[in-house]
Amino acid sequence: MPCEGCMERDNKSTDAAMEFLLLGFSELLCLRVLLFLIFLIVHLVTLAGNVMIFMAVVMEPSRPPMLFFLCQLSVIELCYTLVIVPKALLSLIVVDGSTISFIGCAAQMHLFVALGGAECFLLVAMSYDRYVAICQPLHYFAVMSEGFCLRLAVACCLGGFAVALGLTMAVFRLPFCQSHRINHFFCDVPAVLHLACTQSYTPELPLLAACVLLLLLPFLLILTSYVCIAAALLHVTSVGRGKAFSTCISHLAITLLHYGCATFTYIRPKSSYSPARDKMVSLVYTNITPLLYPLIYSLKNKEIRGVLRKMLRKKKITQLN
Repeated sequence: MPCEGCMERDNKSTDAAMEFLLLGFSELLCLRVLLFLIFLIVHLVTLAGNVMIFMAVVMEPSRPPMLFFLCQLSVIELCYTLVIVPKALLSLIVVDGSTISFIGCAAQMHLFVALGGAECFLLVAMSYDRYVAICQPLHYFAVMSEGFCLRLAVACCLGGFAVALGLTMAVFRLPFCQSHRINHFFCDVPAVLHLACTQSYTPELPLLAACVLLLLLPFLLILTSYVCIAAALLHVTSVGRGKAFSTCISHLAITLLHYGCATFTYIRPKSSYSPARDKMVSLVYTNITPLLYPLIYSLKNKEIRGVLRKMLRKKKITQLN
C-alpha cells in the first residue's frame, strides 16, 4: 500500500535538516500519566537489575565464560533501553508527539538494530558455551579461554554494528513522503519503511537480508547447538541429564523471548504493517523483555545467584564494620 502523501514526493526527503514526528501514544490521551509512571518504574527497575548483575560480575575475581557473557548481555540491555525508553517517555509527556531529526532518527535506528543484532550473536556464543560445557566438559576451559571469549564478544558487537549500518543506510537513502509522521514511539524499521514513497518490495530487501543475518542464521546455529546437546544427554543418567539441562533453561527462555518478538515484528511483508500491533509488540521487547532478563538469570542461573549472594554478604559486612 502506498504511504500517505506518496502522490507528491518531498524534494527535501534526503536533507539532513528534515525532521520526523514520533506520534507515540497520542491516541491514548486519558492513559498518558498512568503509562508514563508504569514505563518509568519498569525502566528504573530494568536499569537497576542490569547494573546489579554487571557490578556483581565485575567484582567477581574468577569469572567463568558464562558470567563473562552475562556481563556483556547486561551492558547491551542497558544501552538498548537507554536508546529507546527516554524518547518513549518523552512521547507520553508531549501531547502532539515528539520530533526527532533525520540524523537522530537514523542514529536511533542504527543503535537499536546494532544492539539487537549483537544480542542475537551473543546468544549464539552462549549456546556454544553450553555445548562445550556439556558435550566436551574435559576441554571446556581449554576451548573457552579468556582470550577466545573476548574475541567472541568483540565479534558479536562488530557483526551487529556492520549489519545495522548497512540496513540503516539502505532505509534512509529512500525517498520519503511529505508526511513525516511516524506512528510509533521510536524510529523502528517497519514504521520508517512505511513512509517510503515506493510501491515495490525492493526497499524491504535490506530488511530481509538483515533478518537472515541477525535472526535466521543465529537461530539455526543455536538450534544446532541444542540438538547436539540433546543427543549427548541421551547417553547420560536422568540425574545428570536434569543437572545439565538446568544450566540451559535461562538461556533457552531468553532466546525464545528475544527471537519470538523479533520474528513477529520483522519477518513479514510491508502490506501487513499494523501500527497499533507493532507498538504493543515493541512495548514488550523494549520494556518487558529487558526487565525479565535479570530476573530469569538471577532465579535460574546458579553462578549468578552465588555471585549476588557474595556481593550482598560483602555489603552487610561493610555496613557492620
